[in-house]
Amino acid sequence: MKISHRAQAVAPFYAMEFGKQAAALEAQGHHVVKLSIGEPDFGAPPAVREAMRDVMDGRALPYTPALGLPTLRQAISAFYRDQHGVEVDPARVVVTAGASAALVLAAAAMVDPGDEVLIADPSYPCNRHIVESFGARTTLLPTTAATRFQLDVPTVLSHWSPHTAGIMVASPSNPTGTCVPPDELAAICALARERGAWRIIDEIYLNLSDHGPLDRAPDSALSFDPDAIVVNSFSKYFGMTGWRLGWCVVPDALVPVMERLAQNYFLCASTPAQHAALACFTPQSLALCEERRTELARRRALVLEGLDRIGLPVPVPPDGAFYVYFDVSRTGLTSWEFCRRALVEAHVALTPGTDFGIHTADSHVRLSYAASADELDEGVTRLGAFLASLQQ
Repeated sequence: MKISHRAQAVAPFYAMEFGKQAAALEAQGHHVVKLSIGEPDFGAPPAVREAMRDVMDGRALPYTPALGLPTLRQAISAFYRDQHGVEVDPARVVVTAGASAALVLAAAAMVDPGDEVLIADPSYPCNRHIVESFGARTTLLPTTAATRFQLDVPTVLSHWSPHTAGIMVASPSNPTGTCVPPDELAAICALARERGAWRIIDEIYLNLSDHGPLDRAPDSALSFDPDAIVVNSFSKYFGMTGWRLGWCVVPDALVPVMERLAQNYFLCASTPAQHAALACFTPQSLALCEERRTELARRRALVLEGLDRIGLPVPVPPDGAFYVYFDVSRTGLTSWEFCRRALVEAHVALTPGTDFGIHTADSHVRLSYAASADELDEGVTRLGAFLASLQQ
């Protein structure tokens, strides 16, 4: 059987691979502390679960419009107004089968073979695989702790080429949990816009970010770049990972393009999930999600203190997504070796930097603190014992 070059070029997503190995250990009766996958332990808000039960009452559940239920698109528009102070026409909202589908549609709409796309290193691997599937060449721009492992204008300028067609930015970032400072992100977007390049801004973790001094949610990139393609999801802030529901906000000119692509690629997102997701935007559900955001900040503090105590430095504390990106170079192990041995010897599942790029691939490891506080405490304790065994 002939396998396409496209499929052969896609590397495994090692976070999922380590998850599979963890499941195999659990099947053997071991308790594995799973800190490898970015999946909140909270689940969907109760009102959403109840709404799903109501809609699954035997009624017909036909396809929705390709762009999503009008009522859900309106609710997402109101969410931007109330949470981020930006007006978004509901007609610009495209509901998708998870944020991954939004990224596929955006790449299909914007990427031509031979285009160059600039992406930070480290970054979420699926983003580059998606644009490369449409024929683009991704250029991974090395970042450092000095820039919070995020892009800045000098780095973008130094790598810009005549073939650069677009730029993808995730703020907050997976794997580092860090945000691009708003002024810097605005300047990056302005630079790309002036040069005729498109911008895809991944804001999947935006509503988990730390609030400002007035307890206000961070600004969306839409507040300073209304022509950017902004991607978001119900998975993280609303805890609906397995529901596979996301959205993107696109410029007016892209709406009919996205509709045609959605009709052909996906038809529509899950009808029952869309109906249930309307319950995300009730005052009760939003208040619960804010309580969970506060709880995640408490877990972050627990993990940062614990890693510091056992001698695993975190070069840049996160301020957004529920990840820490810590340095294992002083252990004498590569990130892959560290994660493999931590799983086998300590039964702690982590993700090696190999997933996320090149420049810090061997020296850094991602830990997800989306697990419960008890599991995080146990995981840090086990890692401390594992490090002690290495020193011996």
